[in-house]
Amino acid sequence: MDKKLESLTAGMRIPYGGNNVAIVSEKLASEFESGDRLIVIQTTGDLLHIPADVWDISFKTVEQAHNAFLEMGSVDDDSITKFFKLFADYLSDDERFSAIKDSNDEDVRIARSKGRSTTRLILSEKMRTDMVAGLRLWENTPSQRGSAIEEINHDGWNVKLITAGLGAVGFIFEGRPNVFADATGVLRSGNTVVFRIGSDALLTANAIVEHALNPALEESGLPSGSVSLINSAERSAGYAMFSDQRLALAVARGSGPAVAQLGSVAKQTGIPVSLHGTGGAWLVGSSNSDPERFKAVVYHSLDRKVCNTLNTCCITKEAASVLVPEFLAALSEAAEVRGANAKLHITESADPFIPNAWRGTVSIERAEGEVVETQTEEIKIEEIGVEWEWENSPEVTLVIVESVAQAITLCNSYSPQFVASMVTEDDAEFEAFFDGINAPFVGNGFTRWVDGQYALNRPELGLSNWQYGRLFGRGGVLSGDSIFTIRTLASQETSQITRRS
Repeated sequence: MDKKLESLTAGMRIPYGGNNVAIVSEKLASEFESGDRLIVIQTTGDLLHIPADVWDISFKTVEQAHNAFLEMGSVDDDSITKFFKLFADYLSDDERFSAIKDSNDEDVRIARSKGRSTTRLILSEKMRTDMVAGLRLWENTPSQRGSAIEEINHDGWNVKLITAGLGAVGFIFEGRPNVFADATGVLRSGNTVVFRIGSDALLTANAIVEHALNPALEESGLPSGSVSLINSAERSAGYAMFSDQRLALAVARGSGPAVAQLGSVAKQTGIPVSLHGTGGAWLVGSSNSDPERFKAVVYHSLDRKVCNTLNTCCITKEAASVLVPEFLAALSEAAEVRGANAKLHITESADPFIPNAWRGTVSIERAEGEVVETQTEEIKIEEIGVEWEWENSPEVTLVIVESVAQAITLCNSYSPQFVASMVTEDDAEFEAFFDGINAPFVGNGFTRWVDGQYALNRPELGLSNWQYGRLFGRGGVLSGDSIFTIRTLASQETSQITRRS
């Protein structure tokens, strides 16, 4: 007879990872009630509490998405096209968008009152334009559902491999409202989607659902629940969703530790994952780098803080006297255009190349406001992969290396293995860099090109790094039309076919 976990006591030992134990805290013990659930992360021992009411909300929402997927096979492609058209039309409608913007303004006001960053939360006119453009792109993207990608012929029969939807896709992201529209692209390949958005953007998300999304779903005739929002501000709603085995894929975007934790929940549940939680691009310069081009690459990689922003720069020692001044000039200019000061982190190797003008104190803009800090701070080599989540003051790490080979080793050892670029006029040097660097996105110029819509003309659901291993069968950009499975259809021309062995 199965027994349920009814309560926890402070000090209780919970086994994890085969030979480790986690200890139940007094807070967790006092909050846990009968009907609640406890998830134990087997790699870290984290104890994640899901209240019963949060579990119920998540369960019912995933159920809607799962049931909708079972109906998607009978939905024609024209209905899906109509959905994207209507969704874009409604976001373009000023009256409808005004109501959405009012909710977003309130989200921003509340977030600021709590001292939270609002850089990615504000639903600007440009973000609105980008959302509409992404939906128009999906509207005009040909459907791949039911496409035969291979046919194998035998005597009297044949087999076709045919693309089909994967299932209900679970999607968790923090406070960027535009992602909400991007992720509906999974419908194009016959999937459905269930969302959980960070509490800071929940009012905005509900307004988008009410004024644009749901009307588009209803008028296009798509199954109810094809796009579903888990309407809970509780972080545990994400744990609940990613532990629901009815999901075909779990996608998470956000900060590193949070995404790693969510990924662990899904993976130990048996759900495939697409994760990107740690970003920050790396750039390498050598004696073969053109100084002017190198400066331009640094400057254009620092226009704002997102996952593909330049985070760590490695310059070879023999080129440092030429390239470090160009690097610092570009960093200063990137800050000046924002009306801010730059922040620099260096390892011991870079110290001799930093002028005194960079060693004083300056005002740095943080999420909590302006603070006075030393402009250049020394860090340990183990910290060069830390992603600097800056608000308005560009923040970068500089490392001086003995060789390009050492830069590659450092990147493979300490970076999130995400975006890497090298500026060099030597083709053989760049080829060696490309072959040696363990990153899915590699270039020879600015790092901000890494974006599904910008680079591939496909709104992205997420970008995956290789921090936890390379990806099987696909690249680092996950888009709506890349989520599919293969069905196998056998057709017999005669009823007399039999196996003889």
